[in-house]
Amino acid sequence: MSTTWDRARAIADAVLYEGYLLYPYRATSSKNQSRWQFGVVGPPGASDAGFGEDDTLSAQFLIDGDGVLTLVVRFLQLQHRRAERDAGGGRFEPVDKLTSGLQSWVTWDEAVECELTFGPLDAADCTRSQTLPVTVNAGTDTELVDGGRLTRTRHAIRAELRVTGEHDEGLLRVTTTIRNTGPAATDKDTAVATSLIGTHIIAHVEGGEFVSLLEPPETAMGPVSRCVQHRCFPVLAGRPGDKDLLLISPIILYDHPEIAEQSEGALYDSTEIDEILTLRVMTMTAEEKAQARATDPLAAALIDRCDSMSPQDMQQLHGILRNPPAGLIPEIPEGVDWWDPLADKAVRPDIDAVLIDGVRVAAGSRVRLRPSRRADAQDIFFAGRSARVTSVHEDVDGQRYVGVIVEDDPEIEMPDSYGRYLYFAPEEVEPLEPRVVSPDRSS
Repeated sequence: MSTTWDRARAIADAVLYEGYLLYPYRATSSKNQSRWQFGVVGPPGASDAGFGEDDTLSAQFLIDGDGVLTLVVRFLQLQHRRAERDAGGGRFEPVDKLTSGLQSWVTWDEAVECELTFGPLDAADCTRSQTLPVTVNAGTDTELVDGGRLTRTRHAIRAELRVTGEHDEGLLRVTTTIRNTGPAATDKDTAVATSLIGTHIIAHVEGGEFVSLLEPPETAMGPVSRCVQHRCFPVLAGRPGDKDLLLISPIILYDHPEIAEQSEGALYDSTEIDEILTLRVMTMTAEEKAQARATDPLAAALIDRCDSMSPQDMQQLHGILRNPPAGLIPEIPEGVDWWDPLADKAVRPDIDAVLIDGVRVAAGSRVRLRPSRRADAQDIFFAGRSARVTSVHEDVDGQRYVGVIVEDDPEIEMPDSYGRYLYFAPEEVEPLEPRVVSPDRSS
């Protein structure tokens, strides 16, 4: 269980700090003057006033079977660090930057990790609404350094976690709602200081299992379609195949998300690309790196990590090329790798075919389009329309696609002349010319 929790926490930590500090990691950078993260639960009225975020984050998920539920609420609490110079006589004066020897500090908003565990809660009892306090006290800490001191202050966080449940076709739908119940903020600084930042929930069930909302079984389609989310989404966490851990994330993820094994550590920048950001850090001047180190301890650790990377570490960041499983690319000549241009000669989309319900479908075949429920909106517009197949493709992962032109499209000549076709998976098309195909592929 420890390994599974470690995997879930690694993803949760990435969610917690996503957008916390942006390149070039300096307080003076305009990108870091007004910081923004996902999952900010602001004080009441802050969103309507235009200087804060919505005060609520809510998610619904499904549990199959009776079980015991544990909820771990995690977020960051803002901590304002003020640099103060020793003015003598026991007096200290606020300054923008304080230097002591080789180390410097600027006045800056840091963060403190907060984690509160609720449970175990009997899943059956979730049908009775429960409201649990989410409370973090205010505080002030002082750190003396040569030539001055650092004063760190935190506002109190007041919120609640409401848990309710209802049965739906043999499954238990649980609703978790985090609401900021602190006093209404009157300005932006106070709103951020009393917000829950990077808010997310790790849920664990024992004696039951969570139902995937992204890939649900057919029997759960109805209950899944009735789940409602507000500013977050639940995905299965832990190892692939595990169904006892759930991550309710304010960032869009897939089931069983993982941290890339090539990633050496967090870079905090939204939609980060490790290699590019690391190379950028390496090109910073000594003065720019010193400013980043003075901004935040996490930035200092990031700079040190990038400075100490070996050429081999950098090569690792470039990623790896994985061979596709054997047999997925048909008829590639022996000894020719799938990425070799010579392999293209074995692929002929204009004459290749795919079997669908025992029918050989190739260029020229007529089909009816049946987009899946997860298709994008544009594809769904063509549901039930007849189409002519133009080609059959297979990617390096072995997934096949059928290229088509909709028959009753008034612009039918345009996609044909420009080669702009629609593509559907074989299970999304229905052959209109049934022909039984024998084992030797003749009709």
